[in-house]
Amino acid sequence: MENFEWKSCIKLHLRVLRCLGLWPKNNDLYKLDLYTLYASVAALVILVGHNSCALINIFYVYNDLQALAKIVFVATTNLQATFKMYTFVRNIKTFKQLLAALNSDLFRPKTSQQFEIVKATLRTWRKAYAWFLTILCVIISMWSITPFLTGGVHHYQLPFDAWYPVEIKVSPNYEILYFYQLLCIWPISVGNIHVDSLFLAVMMYVKVQCEILCEELRTLKDNANFNTELINCVKHHKAILRFAQESNTFFSVIALGQMATSTSVLALTMFQLSFVNPASGEGLGHILYITGISTQMHLYCWFGNTVEVKSSQIISALYESEWINQPPPVKKNLLILSSRCQRPIRMTAIGLFILSLETFIRILRSAWSYYAVLSSVNND
Repeated sequence: MENFEWKSCIKLHLRVLRCLGLWPKNNDLYKLDLYTLYASVAALVILVGHNSCALINIFYVYNDLQALAKIVFVATTNLQATFKMYTFVRNIKTFKQLLAALNSDLFRPKTSQQFEIVKATLRTWRKAYAWFLTILCVIISMWSITPFLTGGVHHYQLPFDAWYPVEIKVSPNYEILYFYQLLCIWPISVGNIHVDSLFLAVMMYVKVQCEILCEELRTLKDNANFNTELINCVKHHKAILRFAQESNTFFSVIALGQMATSTSVLALTMFQLSFVNPASGEGLGHILYITGISTQMHLYCWFGNTVEVKSSQIISALYESEWINQPPPVKKNLLILSSRCQRPIRMTAIGLFILSLETFIRILRSAWSYYAVLSSVNND
């Protein structure tokens, strides 16, 4: 357990991000080398090129609400993913410092029971990641083959509506642009989900540290080492609070952007679904996309909610220790710790709202309200 490294839990994610140009090797930052050149070219061709063509097309269809919604709901998602990756890269030094902080002795599991707590939490996080990744792959695959399913490929229809400075409805321009859109949407989507998974992993780290601290507090025995072990628990709690605060500072802007865009995108997707047969290829694509966006928001809120729940249990674990016969100075330390533990750790979006299941319900209600407004405007 002394060799346990939290970074090893996310090594697959870091490898994927490195392939996408989002993770300089080891503890390095971006510098003048071939990897930075590779990342810059990829960002220019994939992120800037794809998003620019989609945004320019808005000026050609802004009078048609249905066509506009069809473009905006995809463009908004891509822009949010681009912003998310840009924010991650811009603050990558802070994230690498957070990973380094996890290697301290305070954060490592010290007993077999604590290690079992870690493994159980890791299994939950990996299942959530696998489920989210599966939905994403199915969605992108459906989008990729929609022109074949609907017969649009015979009319030179691309997977995504966009403007290009060349004639689309001729060969080989059509085939090249079709491949270009697939080349763009897959890296954007994969980068998006892996940045999200890292945020979920950070919340998982905070949650499991709260569980480990609860275990340490419950096992405090009435002996000569009680105060020494209590002081170590206080240091552990302070380290958890510091790590949670720094993590929240790093990811809160991403969380805010995700929740804001997900609400509008969910409404636009439901609006698009109302114009097609749900059993058709395009309809199934919209249903899967609604499922994916809802899953994404739910994971944000569910993991944030578990952090709050587990941190609120610390004070109960403290009272389960054998503190009754301790001298007054030790009881004073207990009182100070219990006072601080009355305020649970909350993951927020720059302090505007808390990531919780209640927030998830509010987002769904807001999305439905926006959808109702769009339907009413379109009917008028």
